[in-house]
Amino acid sequence: MNVLVTGGAGYIGSHAVKQLVQTGHRVIAIDNLYRGHREAVDRGASFHPMDLMDTDRLAELLRQHEIGCVMHFAALAYVGESVTQPLRYYRNNTAGAISLLEAMDRAGVERMVFSSTCATYGEPREMPIVETTPQQPINPYGWTKWYVERILKDYAAANGRFSFVALRYFNVAGCAADGTIGEDHEPETHIVPLLLLTALGRREKFTVFGTDYPTPDGTCIRDYVHVEDLCSAHIAAMEALQPGDQRFYNLGIGRGYSVKEVLESARRVTGAKIAVDDGARRPGDPAVLYADAGKIGRELGWSARYTDVDAIVETAWNWLRRHPDGYATRT
Repeated sequence: MNVLVTGGAGYIGSHAVKQLVQTGHRVIAIDNLYRGHREAVDRGASFHPMDLMDTDRLAELLRQHEIGCVMHFAALAYVGESVTQPLRYYRNNTAGAISLLEAMDRAGVERMVFSSTCATYGEPREMPIVETTPQQPINPYGWTKWYVERILKDYAAANGRFSFVALRYFNVAGCAADGTIGEDHEPETHIVPLLLLTALGRREKFTVFGTDYPTPDGTCIRDYVHVEDLCSAHIAAMEALQPGDQRFYNLGIGRGYSVKEVLESARRVTGAKIAVDDGARRPGDPAVLYADAGKIGRELGWSARYTDVDAIVETAWNWLRRHPDGYATRT
């Protein structure tokens, strides 16, 4: 299939491009390169630097390449930044998705796989989180994604052949198993690369935000899903879509690891001591968040291959120790 990948130079998007190429799809990747890396895009894909708000160019690209499905990853994704710069997030994430849908409408493209988030659930009172858990976002980032889900439903209702799947991610981690591409953010906010950068001596210490949560070791518990598993779910969802489908799936491993458990994993994998500083809780950090991913398993036969935290961390370490400066590393 001819697949357009938005945000194809980003962390998750680049892994999706790589996997799509490997599975025989023809891939056209776009990215405005604000936080993406051109070097991350698989050479087997066609790359076009482009912004989501350029509706006319998007429509032409979709028509020119006879796109059968769009995988939509392009988004700003820092929760804290969304609180201080909400208009920027609503413009990029929500208005950008509208521009993309308008382009798809003009070009007659009727399938989308949408990168959504568990942040649409807010702070659920019950675990694990299922797809019917009430969606009550607590920050602009979560709202931007929730609005896109709502827009997709309304557009699908108005256009009987349009189909979509919204995949609600939990904590994405790890890097390509072959070490060719990985995670390179500026600023970096994800726990695994922060720990590994500390192990490499690139950071003085790792801060644990809150050690007094009502969990077995006092630190937050999260569901970590490997980026390659995440991408395989996108392909499975794309290939299952039928005209008029509206699907929603959680993507996680169905259990959580605490911050301290991930810290100890990083110490085991790297052999480094990793200095730690105990910090205060961050506002809005629930004690426990993990997914029930049973629905996608029952309907599409998908399940995560990486469920052991050491295996996830090891793929990230394989990338970062060879690319300590990310894509700026000269090899």
